[in-house]
Amino acid sequence: MGKWTRRGVLSAGVVGGTGLVIGIAVRPGNPTETAGHLVTGKGENLLHIYLKIDDQNRATAILPHSEMGQGAQTALTQMLAEELDADWDLMRFEEAPADGAYANMALGRGYLFAGVNFPDAVVPTVDGLVLKLADALGMQITGGSMSIRSTGQYFIRAAGAAVREMLVNAASKAWGVPQDEIRTANSRLYHDTSGRSAPYSEFAAAAARVTPSSTPKLKKAGQFTVMGQSKPRHDIPSKVDGTAMFAMDVKRPGMVYAAIRRTPVAGGTLLRLDDSKARAMSGVIDVIKIDALKASGMLGAYSAGDSVAVVADSYWRAEKALAVLELEWSTKGKEQVSSASIFEQFDRDITAGVNRLVDVASGDADAAFDSATTLLTADYRVPYLAHTCMEPPNATAEVTADRAEIWIGCQNPLGFRQHLAANLGLDLEQVTLHNYFMGGGFGRKSNADYALQTAIIARRVGRPVQMVYSRAEDIKQDFYRPAVQSRFKAGLDADGKLIAWQNTYVDKHEPAEAPLIPYAVPTQDIGHVASPTHVPFGAWRSVDHSQHGFFTESFIDEAAHAAGRDPYEFRAEMLKDKPRLLAVLNRVAQEANWGRPMEEGRGRGISLQESFGSIVGQVVEVTVSGGKTWVDRVVAVIDAGYAVSPDGMKAQIESGIIYGLSAAMYGEITIEQGAVAQSSFADYDAIRMHDAPVMETHIINSGAAMGGAGEPGTPGVAPALANAIFDATGKRVRTLPVIKADLRSDAEASPSVAAVGA
Repeated sequence: MGKWTRRGVLSAGVVGGTGLVIGIAVRPGNPTETAGHLVTGKGENLLHIYLKIDDQNRATAILPHSEMGQGAQTALTQMLAEELDADWDLMRFEEAPADGAYANMALGRGYLFAGVNFPDAVVPTVDGLVLKLADALGMQITGGSMSIRSTGQYFIRAAGAAVREMLVNAASKAWGVPQDEIRTANSRLYHDTSGRSAPYSEFAAAAARVTPSSTPKLKKAGQFTVMGQSKPRHDIPSKVDGTAMFAMDVKRPGMVYAAIRRTPVAGGTLLRLDDSKARAMSGVIDVIKIDALKASGMLGAYSAGDSVAVVADSYWRAEKALAVLELEWSTKGKEQVSSASIFEQFDRDITAGVNRLVDVASGDADAAFDSATTLLTADYRVPYLAHTCMEPPNATAEVTADRAEIWIGCQNPLGFRQHLAANLGLDLEQVTLHNYFMGGGFGRKSNADYALQTAIIARRVGRPVQMVYSRAEDIKQDFYRPAVQSRFKAGLDADGKLIAWQNTYVDKHEPAEAPLIPYAVPTQDIGHVASPTHVPFGAWRSVDHSQHGFFTESFIDEAAHAAGRDPYEFRAEMLKDKPRLLAVLNRVAQEANWGRPMEEGRGRGISLQESFGSIVGQVVEVTVSGGKTWVDRVVAVIDAGYAVSPDGMKAQIESGIIYGLSAAMYGEITIEQGAVAQSSFADYDAIRMHDAPVMETHIINSGAAMGGAGEPGTPGVAPALANAIFDATGKRVRTLPVIKADLRSDAEASPSVAAVGA
């Protein structure tokens, strides 16, 4: 979206005279006219695109975001219930259909017009404009920690408040009393003077005939009774008792099963296929070659190469037959490419600095380094990482000449539906997509490859097909978090103050601000060079913050130690003009008892990260013995402006910590002869329950603009871990994963030498 135009040009065009005239055509209008047929059943009235009320007085939030374990749908329902003055026990939620009426106009508002305060008269035009843009782009994305801070803040709260006003207006007319004499509470309307009261459902039909306001009056934080409370999540009971539906639970009459394998080297083609053994096996129905897909994901277009699928009457038989296929793939000239050669390429490109692009340039870097008393340099590296969702990619599809229907768990239902239509040669109206709960997403399920593969297989066999990735296929055919190298140089003056900061890294992705630092360093030179590889990349939890958080917060620690300063105090001194950041740093140090002496072999490290509108401070405590590292405790503090669901926010921060620790301790996708080497949790490990640390999360409700919670817990844990290891051992980890670092003491590394010395 950044390539279209500047935010200011769009906002000026909307506010300008001609923009208002054109804007009449793009105003959203009355939801009963545009989306009522999509979401209402018997006895239900759609009062807003995001809200319906039935004849039993139950209110249902209709939410344009996917549920993949993060709990956003419950928090969004809280935001709606708050402004509606609803009885929480009468609240429900359902996911919005994959339709343009539910495209992410909130993402457009939050991205294109962040910080712009439009006149009330213009807001419907802006909403209509961003809705049309989001629909055109196929954006119904759940990602970027945008659900609460964009959809919730811009539209879900407004939906609840607007419907409450509509119900009050309808009751006022029916009762013949002024609107300001009517109050609302617990899904009922009251006129205290006359003693009358009625449930919302009594006036729902009348209210539904009114177009909702785009600018209703919202509550202040001091008025909240539902937001800010840890309400039970609506999705948890069904997940516990097994009634929750995931895509893999779908069963269709006559359904068969498919197992799939894609070219080992991304972009490769199938040169030879001998499927005679597979076709002779019991239960095998067909063997299908799928040409390289052309589709789009969250971060752009992709084509990952040819695939082969086996269709059978059970998934087990399909997998067994897939294993006996004789396949020869092209290597696209990548047979000499390895992880080692990729990092050699990164190093050459950083050193050459050809076409280096600047992110930040303040002060004269050369002069600052010339005047510095102490110079510090370091290179940091992180490997490719897979997503390894608990539930691997899967889908079920039925496709005929003029219709396609798919059952799936994905992060962009509208986008997937559009991709299916385009690739199958169908009109959008001929494609139906049903989205289900996901067992994890983390960005992987924003790529439509597995949906398209399933649909192509179903069209070929002419029967309903359920396709499931094996764990090996999931790991080998991912869209990986990119491997990155980052080179640093710092200058300290005679007083140990950081006066110059230089950083060059490879391959800039999203978000743009990820490599920047919050500290008051007068001279900064931050930039990047292009160093592309053939390895497919995609969004991974916290995107580029996960790499750059490790780089910058580790190197700032190096600067602190070079200055002979306490790492916490060193940071705090450079944050005097940023009170919100400083408050988080101070709080996490306090909660972690920073400065308390640690036993020998134990260490403590700190980090501070601002990402996705939130600030997170983390302290990690470790024990290092015999070269092995145990993470004992993680203390986190988050300022996300306001916690809609405190328990949910804590769960997300701690989930992000575990995800980040898994990556930092064990995560590494390596490339050998152009292909991914890993294939299971045996060689791509994760933190297990018995290894999980004690975790403590503390929340600051600062009143700042709302930030996210799903991703900000991940970036800071790797640097805090590395900093803790240095505190325990005096050894600096600059390349992840930690498990590959030699952390043995001299005595542990050479026990015989130590014995002779004794």
